[in-house]
Amino acid sequence: MPKVLAELAAPAERFTKARDETAAALVDQMAARRSVVARCAEDYRAAVQWLEHKADTWLIEDHTDDFFCDQVLRGLARDLRLTEQALNESITLQQHVDANRILQLYERLVRIFTAKGWSFERKLYASTSREGNKAMNLNSFIGLMGHSLKRVETSDGVILRDVRKDESPDFVMRDSEYVLTLDADSMLLRDYCLRLVYQMEQPGNERVAVIQTPYSSYRGAPTRIERIAAATTDIQHMLHQGMTYYDATFWVGANAVIRKAALDDICVVSTEGTRTVKTYIQDRTVIEDTESSIDLGYFGWHLVNYPERLSYSATPPDFGSLVVQRRRWANGGLLIIGKFFRIVHARHQQGNDVKLGEWALRVNYMASIAWSSFGLMFLLAYPFDQRLLSPWVVLASLPYFATMSSDLKRNGYKRSDIFRIYGFNIVLLTVNLSGTLKSIQQGMTNTKIPFARTPKVNNRTASPALYVTMPWVIIIYSCMVFYADTFSHNWGNAVFAGFNAIVTFWALTAYIGIWHSVQDMVVGLIRWFFVPIKEPQQEAVRKKSSWRDALYFGDRQMIYESRPL
Repeated sequence: MPKVLAELAAPAERFTKARDETAAALVDQMAARRSVVARCAEDYRAAVQWLEHKADTWLIEDHTDDFFCDQVLRGLARDLRLTEQALNESITLQQHVDANRILQLYERLVRIFTAKGWSFERKLYASTSREGNKAMNLNSFIGLMGHSLKRVETSDGVILRDVRKDESPDFVMRDSEYVLTLDADSMLLRDYCLRLVYQMEQPGNERVAVIQTPYSSYRGAPTRIERIAAATTDIQHMLHQGMTYYDATFWVGANAVIRKAALDDICVVSTEGTRTVKTYIQDRTVIEDTESSIDLGYFGWHLVNYPERLSYSATPPDFGSLVVQRRRWANGGLLIIGKFFRIVHARHQQGNDVKLGEWALRVNYMASIAWSSFGLMFLLAYPFDQRLLSPWVVLASLPYFATMSSDLKRNGYKRSDIFRIYGFNIVLLTVNLSGTLKSIQQGMTNTKIPFARTPKVNNRTASPALYVTMPWVIIIYSCMVFYADTFSHNWGNAVFAGFNAIVTFWALTAYIGIWHSVQDMVVGLIRWFFVPIKEPQQEAVRKKSSWRDALYFGDRQMIYESRPL
């Protein structure tokens, strides 16, 4: 952040000075003089040159850097160049430009290049939550908004408290009507906030809590798996627009503009040890934004997907990192669906029934990974005969595949990618089942799991052995079924098994790699033979000791050993 602020300091100073001088020169004037318009055009040209220079000298490492240079830097430069050309044309045609418009143009330059920023890390403070998930990062920051805070040293560490009379604050957390959230691997186009906040301010949108543009993928991915994963992401953007039509929008999480008043409505105050924790976004699951969508609906708030592609996010480039992401996505839906049914019942008692379209789309969003994964596993494993595998059953799936292929074509992909996505889903079958079973375990034990971030590595992320072994199991089993059904003349199931074997083997080769799968299986087998050495509890207690512990509590190891067994 300091580097970004330093980069912007020089142009910000220039344009601020030019704005102030122009404002003084245009006092009580209706139209700007030609010299003032020429200077404004010159400043816009300087802004364009600055942006283009940054794009030309930017280090290009992958396709996300190409996107940043073309859509963010050069995209803004193209927009500013259009203004420069219009100003020069007004001079050539000897036409007047309104003085207020000149001041507005200067104000735009100042706002583009002027930035203020600072960082907040909640785990530096003992008074904020210790939970290891993304939701508590947001909750800790939002809970402190509007407060003037003082850092205080205590025996437990540094805490934050509100300032008292005659105290000067260490920092002030300003309040805001809206909050913008953004993932670290995402980018927003330049008019994201302008458009979305303007939409929130329109009459009739007073009860809109969250507005977002579900993120799209960066084009030009170098690997097949990243390209197909990106295709599924881009299709989701279209599906979310339909969910808004039926008032069944889910907060996706990578980016959003949120109305702070809506967060205050769903805030829950609890204690975590000696800490008082404000929870705006529930953290029972690692897809915390989905549960928050249900909470907001109970209080009469609405969520909206803006129909433009204004946000982009990175897609995992290899199978190992994709496993981490998709296992996280598959977790939590079954936990939340029970809460949704309770809210449906509560809204019915209030006379605010949930419409059928909203009900169906929300249930599908939360439970589709579970039932589709178990259904696919059943289709792969069950030995169908000619009576069960009716042609009508096959024809019933054609509308789904036809619609998806049409969506792929509309998003710039090939219609034939529908088969690549089918293989993609087969190799991810075990991942989705794992996330679903983890949800069931959480529901039975009432526990939380830590948030696992998608790895960002230059080479590749190793996959757990189970997830690279199961595609081989599916291939071998499908080949056995094909062989057996061919000899028994069960042609329908034989064709289905042979198709699955071919598609799965192609997906394994293209998305994981034969050699990489063998490596991960061998590494997983070797790790299974080793037991990690656990640190003795007394030694762990001693290592956690600090000068504060010694000053306030003495020898913590002695305290530990004096406890009765």
